[in-house]
Amino acid sequence: MESMSKSSISQVKKRWLYIPLGLIIFMCMGTVYAWSVFRKPIEELFNIGATQSGLPYMFFLVSYALGMPIAGGLIEKYGPKLITIIGGLIVSIGWVLSGFASSINMLIISYGVIAGAGVGVAYGAPMAVAAKWFPDKKGLAVGLTLGGFGLSPFVTAPLANWLVNSYGPFQTFKILGIAFAIIITVLALPLKFPERELSIDSDQDKSNAKNEVNLDTKDMIKTPTFYGLWLCFVIGTLVGLMAIGISSPVAEEVVNLDASTAAFMVSFFAIFNGIGRPIFGGITDKLNPKKAAIISYLLIILASILMLNAGEGNIFLYGVAFAIFWLNLGGWLAIAPAATGIFFGAKNYSKNYGFLFTAYGVGAVLGNLLAGKLRDILGSYLYTFYPTIALAVLGIIIAVLMLKEPKIED
Repeated sequence: MESMSKSSISQVKKRWLYIPLGLIIFMCMGTVYAWSVFRKPIEELFNIGATQSGLPYMFFLVSYALGMPIAGGLIEKYGPKLITIIGGLIVSIGWVLSGFASSINMLIISYGVIAGAGVGVAYGAPMAVAAKWFPDKKGLAVGLTLGGFGLSPFVTAPLANWLVNSYGPFQTFKILGIAFAIIITVLALPLKFPERELSIDSDQDKSNAKNEVNLDTKDMIKTPTFYGLWLCFVIGTLVGLMAIGISSPVAEEVVNLDASTAAFMVSFFAIFNGIGRPIFGGITDKLNPKKAAIISYLLIILASILMLNAGEGNIFLYGVAFAIFWLNLGGWLAIAPAATGIFFGAKNYSKNYGFLFTAYGVGAVLGNLLAGKLRDILGSYLYTFYPTIALAVLGIIIAVLMLKEPKIED
């Protein structure tokens, strides 16, 4: 008993290593959020408009969302180390192939489909590692690990901007692709699940154990709660991904900032995307998913109103508004996984969250098309901030009516 106790204590101390490992892996994969730095050079090189230049980013997010449910079942079977390495290498191949693209269609396949699928394969593994090693702090641990995905542009946007200015966008794709292969593979090597389920003694933990619900995916999709959460996730990611995709062009076209200042603002906003995950993960744990969702939607309404009042030279309103948008996207990428565990249990967590994550792909497509079409038809990205208010109001209504503990029939 004593040796088991010492072993458990050792495991509890060692588990903190998995958060920085996962965080840096997510930081590499989250470079997708720096796409707005590539967008203007790609438009000029291929002589295309805003809708077309957003397609590689959109396809990346769709492939990433589709890869999640496919990989969800493989993580338990083959282990987080192997799945992370395979996903990381697919990401790397996609980025390197992007360096040889001669058209926007080739970029859609290499950057969008291939690299996006790689992120989808690898994404769930470090997150599941954090969830299993921290049964007592699941929302916080997952939020901190996922913070790397959100913080990524803080490092990668200025780095990518410097590389694009020095070597051009295509050489930049190759350099980053090779770097990702090395970093992700090395950092994935220590990843593993605990040998036995960790037992963390706390009143909260004992209370959760008594009331725990464990639904498989088939039973989960029969509940109204799942559809409420799915729709709320679509709205949260639609608004957030749309804002992230247009951060740099809005800075240049609406606020009239130069390209390097716009790139700096993208890296600044990434801080909020990163901290949004542990903040909203903690809010979801302490309050509940419904209240966390309503707080998020109220912030989206505030940010949209601020942007509608921003104009040329008004960097303050632009900065505050987009910081809130990025914070909220990070928030939804913590609310959704935490709510999956709270509503549907831990037993089938990877598969259930993978299935729920299809909402992210839907949000990516709709958000990207909405922003690009409004810009091309009406001539300004400002028109995107009217629909975001309407969507946030709709989100509040859905959250109030549908984000409830699922009723389980005996």
